[in-house]
Amino acid sequence: MATEEIKQSLKLFIVLSRAQKAISESTHQFFQQEGLNPTEFAVLELLFHKGRQPLQQIGNKILLASGSITYVVDKLEKRGYLKRVSCPNDRRVTYAEISEAGCTFMQEIFPKHEQQLHELMSVLTSEEKDTAIELLKKLGLSIKDLSY
Repeated sequence: MATEEIKQSLKLFIVLSRAQKAISESTHQFFQQEGLNPTEFAVLELLFHKGRQPLQQIGNKILLASGSITYVVDKLEKRGYLKRVSCPNDRRVTYAEISEAGCTFMQEIFPKHEQQLHELMSVLTSEEKDTAIELLKKLGLSIKDLSY
């Protein structure tokens, strides 16, 4: 493999990492202003858009270790944004469900979050966004197929 191709791959990694870091820092600042951390927002967003979820599955859906989920759910429950609901058919399963206060909160902040992301991405044209989405999906899916 040509050295130039290796350097190009490294440069792509650095550019992707810096872009992801800039976007994350900006969104984390938004979440902080709203009194949340990114994980709390991710849990609320999942429940807001997908409805009640088994506690055991939330971690996989938002890419978080299961031990941390209990802590995050406890914090959100204390704030009144969600509640735990026992499964009537299986006592081993407990669901997290967004509360009315949580819904109201998300109805207020989610549009702001969407707008912020839109503004962050506004440097790209619609076509460039489509191309970026296509290329990054291709990259991500190909990496999943690799086994090291």
